[in-house]
Amino acid sequence: MLETKPNHIQHAMEQLSDRSLLVVDDDAPFRQRLARAMEARGFIVTAAETLEQAILSARRAPPAFAVVDLRLGQTGNGVEVVEAIHRARPDARVIMLTGYGNIATAVAAVKHGAIDYLSKPADADDIANALLARTHERPLPPENPMSADRVRWEHIQRVYELCGQNVSETARRLNMHRRTLQRILAKRAPR
Repeated sequence: MLETKPNHIQHAMEQLSDRSLLVVDDDAPFRQRLARAMEARGFIVTAAETLEQAILSARRAPPAFAVVDLRLGQTGNGVEVVEAIHRARPDARVIMLTGYGNIATAVAAVKHGAIDYLSKPADADDIANALLARTHERPLPPENPMSADRVRWEHIQRVYELCGQNVSETARRLNMHRRTLQRILAKRAPR
Protein backbone atom coordinates (compact mmCIF):
# COMPACT_ATOMS: atom_id res chain seq x y z
CA MET A 1 0.00 0.00 0.00
CA LEU A 2 1.21 3.43 -0.88
CA GLU A 3 1.74 5.85 1.96
CA THR A 4 1.36 9.00 -0.15
CA LYS A 5 -2.05 10.42 -0.86
CA PRO A 6 -2.97 11.80 -4.28
CA ASN A 7 -4.17 15.41 -4.48
CA HIS A 8 -7.79 14.46 -5.25
CA ILE A 9 -7.97 12.42 -2.03
CA GLN A 10 -6.42 15.26 -0.05
CA HIS A 11 -8.89 17.74 -1.55
CA ALA A 12 -11.87 15.49 -0.78
CA MET A 13 -10.67 14.98 2.81
CA GLU A 14 -10.47 18.76 3.35
CA GLN A 15 -14.20 18.99 2.56
CA LEU A 16 -15.24 16.47 5.25
CA SER A 17 -16.44 17.39 8.72
CA ASP A 18 -16.54 13.78 9.98
CA ARG A 19 -13.53 11.64 9.04
CA SER A 20 -14.27 8.67 11.33
CA LEU A 21 -13.41 5.32 9.75
CA LEU A 22 -13.95 1.83 11.14
CA VAL A 23 -11.59 -0.82 9.73
CA VAL A 24 -12.75 -4.39 10.37
CA ASP A 25 -10.48 -7.29 9.41
CA ASP A 26 -9.35 -10.43 11.23
CA ASP A 27 -5.93 -10.34 9.52
CA ALA A 28 -3.92 -8.28 12.05
CA PRO A 29 -0.99 -7.25 9.79
CA PHE A 30 -3.34 -6.19 6.97
CA ARG A 31 -5.66 -4.34 9.40
CA GLN A 32 -2.74 -2.45 10.95
CA ARG A 33 -1.21 -1.52 7.56
CA LEU A 34 -4.56 -0.36 6.24
CA ALA A 35 -5.30 1.66 9.40
CA ARG A 36 -1.93 3.45 9.13
CA ALA A 37 -2.40 4.10 5.41
CA MET A 38 -5.89 5.52 5.94
CA GLU A 39 -4.68 7.70 8.83
CA ALA A 40 -1.99 9.05 6.47
CA ARG A 41 -4.82 10.02 4.11
CA GLY A 42 -6.61 11.99 6.85
CA PHE A 43 -9.12 9.53 8.31
CA ILE A 44 -9.58 9.08 12.07
CA VAL A 45 -9.36 5.29 12.33
CA THR A 46 -10.79 2.80 14.78
CA ALA A 47 -9.88 -0.84 14.14
CA ALA A 48 -11.74 -4.03 15.08
CA GLU A 49 -10.71 -7.65 14.69
CA THR A 50 -13.93 -9.57 15.40
CA LEU A 51 -17.60 -9.32 14.55
CA GLU A 52 -18.42 -8.53 18.18
CA GLN A 53 -15.78 -5.77 18.45
CA ALA A 54 -16.97 -4.21 15.19
CA ILE A 55 -20.65 -4.18 16.16
CA LEU A 56 -19.85 -2.77 19.62
CA SER A 57 -17.68 -0.06 18.06
CA ALA A 58 -20.40 0.81 15.52
CA ARG A 59 -22.98 1.17 18.31
CA ARG A 60 -20.73 3.25 20.59
CA ALA A 61 -19.46 5.67 17.94
CA PRO A 62 -21.13 5.15 14.54
CA PRO A 63 -18.48 5.90 11.88
CA ALA A 64 -18.98 8.02 8.79
CA PHE A 65 -16.96 5.47 6.81
CA ALA A 66 -16.12 1.78 7.17
CA VAL A 67 -13.98 -0.83 5.45
CA VAL A 68 -15.21 -4.31 6.37
CA ASP A 69 -13.76 -7.70 5.47
CA LEU A 70 -16.45 -10.10 4.27
CA ARG A 71 -15.07 -13.09 6.17
CA LEU A 72 -14.12 -12.52 9.77
CA GLY A 73 -12.53 -15.88 10.54
CA GLN A 74 -14.62 -17.97 12.88
CA THR A 75 -16.37 -14.94 14.38
CA GLY A 76 -18.84 -14.18 11.60
CA ASN A 77 -19.74 -12.47 8.37
CA GLY A 78 -18.92 -8.87 7.53
CA VAL A 79 -22.43 -8.34 6.13
CA GLU A 80 -23.65 -8.37 9.76
CA VAL A 81 -21.25 -5.50 10.50
CA VAL A 82 -22.56 -3.53 7.50
CA GLU A 83 -26.11 -3.97 8.79
CA ALA A 84 -25.13 -2.88 12.32
CA ILE A 85 -23.35 0.22 10.99
CA HIS A 86 -26.38 1.22 8.90
CA ARG A 87 -28.74 0.72 11.84
CA ALA A 88 -26.55 3.06 13.91
CA ARG A 89 -25.83 5.53 11.09
CA PRO A 90 -27.83 5.17 7.85
CA ASP A 91 -25.61 7.64 5.93
CA ALA A 92 -22.37 5.71 6.60
CA ARG A 93 -20.33 4.83 3.51
CA VAL A 94 -19.16 1.22 3.77
CA ILE A 95 -16.77 -0.68 1.51
CA MET A 96 -16.72 -4.48 1.63
CA LEU A 97 -13.34 -6.21 1.18
CA THR A 98 -12.70 -9.85 0.53
CA GLY A 99 -9.97 -12.20 -0.56
CA TYR A 100 -12.57 -14.23 -2.41
CA GLY A 101 -14.28 -12.07 -4.98
CA ASN A 102 -17.53 -13.35 -6.44
CA ILE A 103 -20.67 -11.79 -7.82
CA ALA A 104 -23.10 -13.33 -5.30
CA THR A 105 -21.30 -11.91 -2.27
CA ALA A 106 -20.86 -8.55 -4.00
CA VAL A 107 -24.62 -8.35 -4.60
CA ALA A 108 -25.36 -9.39 -0.99
CA ALA A 109 -22.96 -6.76 0.38
CA VAL A 110 -24.51 -3.99 -1.73
CA LYS A 111 -28.06 -5.07 -0.82
CA HIS A 112 -27.13 -4.73 2.84
CA GLY A 113 -25.76 -1.22 2.42
CA ALA A 114 -22.18 -1.41 1.14
CA ILE A 115 -21.46 1.23 -1.50
CA ASP A 116 -18.70 -0.75 -3.17
CA TYR A 117 -16.97 -4.10 -3.11
CA LEU A 118 -13.22 -4.52 -3.55
CA SER A 119 -11.07 -7.63 -3.73
CA LYS A 120 -7.98 -8.05 -1.56
CA PRO A 121 -5.29 -7.05 -1.78
CA ALA A 122 -6.85 -3.61 -2.22
CA ASP A 123 -4.66 -0.54 -2.43
CA ALA A 124 -5.32 2.20 0.16
CA ASP A 125 -5.83 4.75 -2.64
CA ASP A 126 -8.46 2.51 -4.27
CA ILE A 127 -10.25 2.20 -0.92
CA ALA A 128 -10.09 5.95 -0.28
CA ASN A 129 -11.36 6.69 -3.80
CA ALA A 130 -14.30 4.32 -3.30
CA LEU A 131 -15.13 5.78 0.13
CA LEU A 132 -14.94 9.38 -1.09
CA ALA A 133 -16.76 8.94 -4.42
CA ARG A 134 -19.90 11.04 -4.59
CA THR A 135 -23.21 9.23 -4.40
CA HIS A 136 -24.16 7.82 -7.82
CA GLU A 137 -20.63 8.53 -9.07
CA ARG A 138 -18.32 5.69 -9.91
CA PRO A 139 -14.89 5.75 -8.27
CA LEU A 140 -11.77 5.89 -10.41
CA PRO A 141 -10.70 2.49 -11.74
CA PRO A 142 -7.98 0.77 -9.69
CA GLU A 143 -4.37 1.51 -10.63
CA ASN A 144 -3.36 -2.16 -10.37
CA PRO A 145 -6.44 -4.37 -10.81
CA MET A 146 -6.16 -8.12 -10.34
CA SER A 147 -5.25 -10.02 -13.47
CA ALA A 148 -7.79 -12.38 -15.04
CA ASP A 149 -5.60 -15.29 -13.91
CA ARG A 150 -5.69 -14.01 -10.31
CA VAL A 151 -9.49 -13.58 -10.40
CA ARG A 152 -9.84 -17.15 -11.70
CA TRP A 153 -7.47 -18.45 -9.01
CA GLU A 154 -9.39 -16.58 -6.27
CA HIS A 155 -12.68 -18.05 -7.52
CA ILE A 156 -11.26 -21.59 -7.51
CA GLN A 157 -9.89 -21.07 -3.98
CA ARG A 158 -13.26 -19.85 -2.76
CA VAL A 159 -15.18 -22.79 -4.22
CA TYR A 160 -12.52 -25.16 -2.83
CA GLU A 161 -12.95 -23.66 0.64
CA LEU A 162 -16.75 -23.75 0.43
CA CYS A 163 -16.53 -27.44 -0.51
CA GLY A 164 -14.60 -28.15 2.68
CA GLN A 165 -11.32 -28.50 0.72
CA ASN A 166 -12.72 -31.56 -1.01
CA VAL A 167 -10.92 -31.74 -4.37
CA SER A 168 -13.41 -34.10 -6.03
CA GLU A 169 -16.45 -32.03 -5.04
CA THR A 170 -14.73 -28.79 -6.07
CA ALA A 171 -13.76 -30.25 -9.45
CA ARG A 172 -17.33 -31.45 -10.00
CA ARG A 173 -18.83 -28.04 -9.14
CA LEU A 174 -16.32 -26.21 -11.35
CA ASN A 175 -16.85 -28.70 -14.19
CA MET A 176 -13.10 -29.32 -14.20
CA HIS A 177 -10.99 -32.46 -14.32
CA ARG A 178 -9.80 -33.44 -10.82
CA ARG A 179 -6.10 -33.61 -11.82
CA THR A 180 -6.27 -30.18 -13.47
CA LEU A 181 -7.71 -28.77 -10.27
CA GLN A 182 -4.98 -30.43 -8.19
CA ARG A 183 -2.29 -28.83 -10.38
CA ILE A 184 -3.91 -25.40 -9.99
CA LEU A 185 -4.21 -25.80 -6.21
CA ALA A 186 -0.55 -26.84 -5.95
CA LYS A 187 0.66 -23.62 -7.64
CA ARG A 188 1.17 -20.21 -6.06
CA ALA A 189 -1.35 -17.48 -6.66
CA PRO A 190 -0.75 -15.55 -9.89
CA ARG A 191 -0.16 -11.80 -9.68
